[in-house]
Amino acid sequence: MRPLRIGVNALYLIPGGVGGTEIYLRQLLGALAEIDARNQYFIFTNGETGADLPPPQPNFHGVPLRVRARFRPARIIWEQTVLPLAVARLDLDVLLNPGFTAPVYCGCAAVNVFHDMQHKRHPEHFRWFDLPFWRALLFASAHTATLLLADSEETCADVLRYYRLPPERVRLVRLGVDPVFFGLRRAPEQLLLTVSTLHPHKGLDTLLAAFAQFRRTKPGFRLVVAGLRGFHAEALEKLRADLGLTDAVEFTGWIPREQLYDLYERAWAFLYPSTFEGFGMPVVEALAAGIPTGCSNLAPLQDIAGDAALLFEPGNVEQLCSAMWRLVGDDTLRTRLAVDGPARAAAFSWIATARATLDAIVTATAPSTAH
Repeated sequence: MRPLRIGVNALYLIPGGVGGTEIYLRQLLGALAEIDARNQYFIFTNGETGADLPPPQPNFHGVPLRVRARFRPARIIWEQTVLPLAVARLDLDVLLNPGFTAPVYCGCAAVNVFHDMQHKRHPEHFRWFDLPFWRALLFASAHTATLLLADSEETCADVLRYYRLPPERVRLVRLGVDPVFFGLRRAPEQLLLTVSTLHPHKGLDTLLAAFAQFRRTKPGFRLVVAGLRGFHAEALEKLRADLGLTDAVEFTGWIPREQLYDLYERAWAFLYPSTFEGFGMPVVEALAAGIPTGCSNLAPLQDIAGDAALLFEPGNVEQLCSAMWRLVGDDTLRTRLAVDGPARAAAFSWIATARATLDAIVTATAPSTAH
């Protein structure tokens, strides 16, 4: 069998601007480069993407296109028109679309990745002018995919429920965790950490309210929320001021990985109060680092954490405050979670993600998968 010519649609990527889907793409490409020296990869990039996205291996090639992703209408138009022409020019066998959207027609097999189905489950979290485009583009992406990959069983079920695709066209491919987290040198200080985009569904209002209660008797603790400024940033900053937490709570915005590693090393405990998730990569990172962790008892997060994290009901201030207390002051619990976390996280590997993704790519090029 001849080597495949594989395209990777990275036109959506805005460095520091798309949250966890950037980490996903960079880690996936790095892992694919580790396991696959045979097939040829052509990574389509935009005007914002740096030259460091394609791995340095000789079978990975950057293909820059002259579009800027920050102007989303232009990026979508290029994705639907110019990208298919580039695919044809390079005579590709398959196009991997790792950021939800994909060309309706690209002349080859398509493997599309859905990280969640929030636009269906919680449309109230979307701006009114964005929602119609999400609905149309993801509907098209789901129905034109040769194979559709989903990060969690929950997202798989949502895809089958809302789009009624044949089950054989949807695959579960879990995400991994950066091995660096297992080797961090922990030096905890009075710091509670959350890694999250500042979006409405992340439960950060509840986090601030719970932290305000917690800090009345633990005034030495600070809360750091590291992640992209999202739609809810201004409201959260106002709430922080209203609760008198301006000096105690920091919103870092998007930060380099080295700074993130430093926060994981210094965190006394990690909290993830989200009300909806497609997977929950920061929870796996915290477990791998051995940080005593608490997270919402949502299906994807609960599946990830098992008994290696303290679970609480999303939106429940009292339960979250209680979790803070236990994670900070219960030494027996802290010791157990610090051991159980890395053991649990060891089940998540980017190499495994890459192998499953490559298997889907190979399957999608087989004649029997055509539809």
